[in-house]
Amino acid sequence: MNAKPALTTTNTDLAVLKPFKFSPAGQVNDLLFSRWLAEFSPRSLFLIALILLAWPGFALAQSNYSFSQALDALWRWLPFIVGKGFVLNLVVSFMTMLVGTIAGVLLGLGQVSPARAIAAPSWFITQLFRNSPWLVLLFIVMLALPFEIQIGDHIYPIPDWLKAVFGLALPIMANISEIVRGAIISVPTGQWEAADSLAYSRNQTLWLVILPQCFKRMIPPWMNWYAILTMATPLISLLGVEEIVTLSRQAMEAEDNHPELLVPFFGFALIIFFAYCYPIARYTIRLEKKFAVRQ
Repeated sequence: MNAKPALTTTNTDLAVLKPFKFSPAGQVNDLLFSRWLAEFSPRSLFLIALILLAWPGFALAQSNYSFSQALDALWRWLPFIVGKGFVLNLVVSFMTMLVGTIAGVLLGLGQVSPARAIAAPSWFITQLFRNSPWLVLLFIVMLALPFEIQIGDHIYPIPDWLKAVFGLALPIMANISEIVRGAIISVPTGQWEAADSLAYSRNQTLWLVILPQCFKRMIPPWMNWYAILTMATPLISLLGVEEIVTLSRQAMEAEDNHPELLVPFFGFALIIFFAYCYPIARYTIRLEKKFAVRQ
């Protein structure tokens, strides 16, 4: 008799859809972005900054428009770029995380509901938006939502940045939902049994026993997704929202679009995003070690 060949599994680096069943969020092992960001040392950041500053000086030495003039232009436009541009990026990230967290918590609770009529749609919505391209969702939202709404005799315009918040909140909602689901199922079943022995209802067990234990387990992956979201906010510049990238382009156009302006202006955008997200990533890793579930 011929023996059946044993099934083997191999690792792959190919891009695939996210798994339908994440490992429990209590394990806090879905922090790849924060881990990568936190690995940069201050010395390496300083070296990267020197390369960004020095490269135009070598590459464009023969230009009539010097690199020092480009830096002067950046300095003049800095209040405009940061005060109106980067601040809007932060506002969009705050609002998106707020909306996405509230919707994600409700969706995650729906996934663990014993009622299949609630659990099945919650699972489907979660998987749909977790595996959808963010830019596609942004375009759909920007084109589908009206530019203004009329209530009675008053017409209220809907700003583009508010549409961007709704578009970015969809994938954030789905990923927060999976974090909530994973955190809940990571709590030992003995906690449910103990609460049941005390005659707690399911809702009482969930809100008084399970969720308080899940809260600190969800903080590190939640912060990880906030860092990812903040880095992704420049996507809204493709839709005409006047954030830091859009305003940087406008500033360069006002300076006659000299090629020497590209590295200072976009290099500054890179540095300010990194400077904002790097401490978040470092703190996320600290919380991961602090709140990691001990087996």
